Amino acid sequence: MGAVGTGPAAGPGGPGGTDAPPGAVIAVDGGSSKTDLLVIGLDGALLAHARGPGANPQALGARGALAVIRALLPDDVRSGRVDVTHSALYLSGLDFPAECATLRAAARTAGLPGLVEVENDTFALLRAGVDGPEGVAVVCGSGINCIGRTAAGQTVRFPAIGPIGGDFGGGGDLCVAAMFHAARARDGRGPATALAAAIPAELGCADLETVIEQWHAGRISQARQHSLVPLLFRLAADGDEVARSVLVRQGRELALLAAAALRRLDALDREVPVVLGGGIAATRDPLLIAATTEHLAGLAPLARLAIVERRPVLGAGLLALERIGAGRAALDRLATDFEAAGID
Repeated sequence: MGAVGTGPAAGPGGPGGTDAPPGAVIAVDGGSSKTDLLVIGLDGALLAHARGPGANPQALGARGALAVIRALLPDDVRSGRVDVTHSALYLSGLDFPAECATLRAAARTAGLPGLVEVENDTFALLRAGVDGPEGVAVVCGSGINCIGRTAAGQTVRFPAIGPIGGDFGGGGDLCVAAMFHAARARDGRGPATALAAAIPAELGCADLETVIEQWHAGRISQARQHSLVPLLFRLAADGDEVARSVLVRQGRELALLAAAALRRLDALDREVPVVLGGGIAATRDPLLIAATTEHLAGLAPLARLAIVERRPVLGAGLLALERIGAGRAALDRLATDFEAAGID
């Protein structure tokens, strides 16, 4: 990890003649594939950034997720040379209050510095995409999730636990959908699609039957399974109607989530920003975005749809500063330092 920014933040023990360590906050955005950590001065200066593997508690357990985060802490935080007053952890896989409480308790036991706040990473995405107090965020990455909030502080969220919670979407569901349609095309239950021949070639298998057998036996890793997602996008771009139908369905699901959040917030009658984030949304695939836009326009005509341009970890940092009462100058400085650091 390399330090970034302009130096330690002013604050209790900061520049001013005392020997106490400078104050800071920590912000973490932890997904299934990677984790970003920021150390931020109390004046908004970006002091350090580190990136490591995923920190999803569902996959790693609370201890495993916290071990990933602790490994990213810089030496001056570990040694106490920087006094961390607040740690804000926004992680995927935290879908229920009890899961947040479990991780929060584990963080205290693990000695994570400062007062620890724990929430789902969709909150960080929303803050990265919306500067005002009201908005809806839909994430479409390895999975799918949505939250919304009003200026009055009302919040809605969804379980985001797959089909038993009513969800469809994200890389996991898209690669299964590709297999579903390929298998049905192969055995005559569904329309013809280039997926039937392209999937075995993509996975290095002799035929689709081999793919199905190996998948069932657990011999196709998740990483190999997810290679079918860009394949699905390529075939859709080439005009394959079945592949296109899957992406249209994904767009419709994104719109349905956003509209449901707005309806539950009683916000369909006003202009509310709806932001999309996550790896699937970040492809900016024209068919996917067009389907999302079209369906959302029919369900929530006043909603203002946009794709989040800034990294969710910046949203986590802004939330961390807001939790300690930082003013606009600190928030603006963090945004400026973050952009200058070129964190992709």
